[in-house]
This record gives sequence, C-alpha cells and structure tokens, in this order.
Amino acid sequence: MFQTSNLLGNEKIFHVSAALLLCTFVSLAWLVIPHPIIPIVVAVLPIAVLVVLKYPSLMALLFLSFSFFRIHEVFPVLMPLKLPLLLALGTLVSLGWNLYVRKLYVFMTREHKVFLIFLGVITVGLIFATNRSVSIESYTDTFIKIAIMVFALSWMLITEKAYKLLNIMVLGCGLLVSIKALYNKAHGLEILEGTRVTIGNSFGSILGDPNDLSLVLLFPASFALAQVFTPRTHWTLRMVGVVIFGLIVMAVLATQSRGGMLGILAVMTVFGSQIIRSKVVLGLLGVVALLGLFAVSGVADRQSGGGHEVGIDESSMGRLYAWAAAGRMAVHNPLTGVGIDNFYQNYFDYSDFWDGKNHAVHSTWFGVLAEAGILGFLVFMTLVFMTGGKAYKNFIILKNDPNAPPVVHATSWALLSGLAGFCVSGTFLTMGFHWPFYIMLAVTLGLHKYVSSNCLSK
Repeated sequence: MFQTSNLLGNEKIFHVSAALLLCTFVSLAWLVIPHPIIPIVVAVLPIAVLVVLKYPSLMALLFLSFSFFRIHEVFPVLMPLKLPLLLALGTLVSLGWNLYVRKLYVFMTREHKVFLIFLGVITVGLIFATNRSVSIESYTDTFIKIAIMVFALSWMLITEKAYKLLNIMVLGCGLLVSIKALYNKAHGLEILEGTRVTIGNSFGSILGDPNDLSLVLLFPASFALAQVFTPRTHWTLRMVGVVIFGLIVMAVLATQSRGGMLGILAVMTVFGSQIIRSKVVLGLLGVVALLGLFAVSGVADRQSGGGHEVGIDESSMGRLYAWAAAGRMAVHNPLTGVGIDNFYQNYFDYSDFWDGKNHAVHSTWFGVLAEAGILGFLVFMTLVFMTGGKAYKNFIILKNDPNAPPVVHATSWALLSGLAGFCVSGTFLTMGFHWPFYIMLAVTLGLHKYVSSNCLSK
C-alpha cells in the first residue's frame, strides 16, 4: 500500500512538473512572439514533431508553399508566426532524420552535378561581387535554401502519394494567391501605377511586383490545365482545374504583365500542341488568344508600356537599355559576373542611359548573364536544356504507358508546360535566382526516378 501511494505521489509530481515546464515554455514563447495562437501551437507541438519526422515530403512542400507562393504575405496575419523559418527548420530536421535512418533514396543525376557546378560558380562569385554584402544576403536568404531543396525535393518526390500531395499544394496555393489578387483588384488595394494589381507591395513582398506575381501564378496554371486534359482524370478534378485556371488567368490579366500573358499563352500552347494536329490552326488560335488577352487585360491603359506611348514604349526601351548593360557586365566579368543580386547596384556604371535611377534587368537570361558571368550563364543554360529534355522524356513515357497513374501523368504534363511558360515569360521577367525554375528542376528529377523505377522496368 505504501509503495502504491508512493508511486502515485511520484506520478503527480511528474505531471505537475511537466505542466509547470510547459507553462514556462508557453510564457517564454509568448514573450518572444506575442501572438494569441502561441498556446495552440504549443499544444500541437508533439503531433508536429511526429509529422516532421514521419512525413518529410509534407514538410518540404509546406516550406515550398510559403517560400515560393509567399502565403504568409498573402495573408499578413500569419507573418508574426515566422512560418517560413519554422518550416525551413522542420524540413532540415526531417531531411536529416530520414537520411540518418535511410528512409530516403539518395541518388545523383547529371542534372544534379551540373547544378552543383552552377552553385559553385555562384559561391565563388560572392568573393568577387561588386557589392559583397548584398550578394551574401541574397545567397543566404534565398539561393542556399533553393540549393538544399533541389536535392531534398528530388529525393522525396518519387512516389504516387507524393505527387498527389504536390498537386494539392500547388493548386491550393494558386487558388489562394489568385483569389487574393482579384480581391485586391476589386477593392483597389495594393495597386501599382494606377491599374496593376499586386499583393503586399506596401510592405515589400516579392508578390508586390506585378511581373513577379504573374510568374508565380504560371506554375499552378500549368498544374490546373493538366487536371483538365490528362486522360482518366475524374470529372470533378477536371472541373476544379477549369475553375482554378480561369481564376489564375483573371489574376494574371489584372497584373497587366505582358511577360505573364505570354507565359500563359506558352502553357496553353503546350497542351494545344497535343490536342490540335494542325500547326497552322494552332498558330492562328495562339495569335487570337494573345490579342484577346492583351485586349481584355487593358495593357493599353498602363502608365508604362501603354498604348498612349508612340513607337517603342518606355517600358520596352528600359528593358533594352538594361539588357545592353547586362552584356557589358558579363564582358567585364566573364567568369563570375558582378555577383548575385548585384545588377541593380551596377546599372549606372554599365548603362548608356541614365534617367536618375537604377533599373532592374527584367530578364532571367540577361540577369544570369550579368550576375553569374558568361561561365555561369553557359552552365545555367545547359541545366535548362537538360531539364527540358528530361521533362519531355518523362511526359512521352507516361503518355504511352496505359497503367501510369493519372496524377503522375498530369504532373509530367504540368512540368513540361510550366517549363515552357517559364522560358517564355522569363525572357521578360527576372527569376534566375528565385524558386520557379529550380522547383521544376527538382520535381522533374524526382519524376524521372519514379518513371525509371515504375515504367521503364515493365
């Protein structure tokens, strides 16, 4: 009896101590982040730890959602929670744990090796950057995370279940971002140049640039159309794809981004090329669609690049001046460029035109050329061509495999069209050192491993 009561007493002491420790933890967390949701976060922490360790692909895709789609900036109420940082830590812990217990299949492709060479060029370029602090900040804040995720995603996304989760995440985020953009447009919020919608321009969000917002939306647009046209897809998913694609197109039109509209047309062309046999008909439809997009979007009413400007408009001339400056930067710094994220700071020294302010390069290709040099540009272009080739190979194999799961086939189609949209719109938008291409690279490599293991072997 004495021993039983002693055990019960020890158990009570343990429970009380645990409760006091938890309350102390909550109090300290509340001091650091004074937000009413903190107690809820602490309450679900044990479950979160299990999810982090057991479902690495979920953690990686959640981190991707907040880093690429900037969901915490779409809904600023989430910003105090520091979710990108927490998800980054969770992803690294999950990746490390699953590598340690060998639950992840680690592989290295030629594309991985080329990417490592590109990473090496960029890393060495930090030493020779004209503004080292800016380059190092961009490298540590964004590009090193991209480098880790290229490998993590390609190793994690090699199962049908992972591709289902990927499609849900991408379509869901595309829906949220497009709805928020259309809400801002309807209520006159975060409007740039009087007519161009943005998200978070007032507090410096990446989505605060209408061009960048439109490029981000191209990725879910390709996934939405893939749901519509992939054979054996359930009719409800087709309808969801139609609705989400329609909302995304409306959001891109609201940005009045010409590069974004060209990207939408490129995405549609990839799907059209598989459905319409006549290339002449496809070309005519493309021209009509492009003219229709430009007319509906009201590009002619833009303050810069609008129809009121005679000859080559100011926006286009600005790009030409910037591209010429990028070429000079590459010629003067052929091996390392001026350094990642350093084009803007170097514009004055390399441009023939000066209107009192520096300008962005407004081109993925010229941006990489200027900031990574001729060597980095050649490596980057090699990586783009290799990724495109592998994406096309994945698509053809899955298209001809009657047993391929629809969600996997849809993913291959989305990647192929997404790459086309990126290449077209990237000519006019700056995304050489941001997420879009590298996400498609990682998923393409993971998908190829799936295809090699489940389709080619049959």
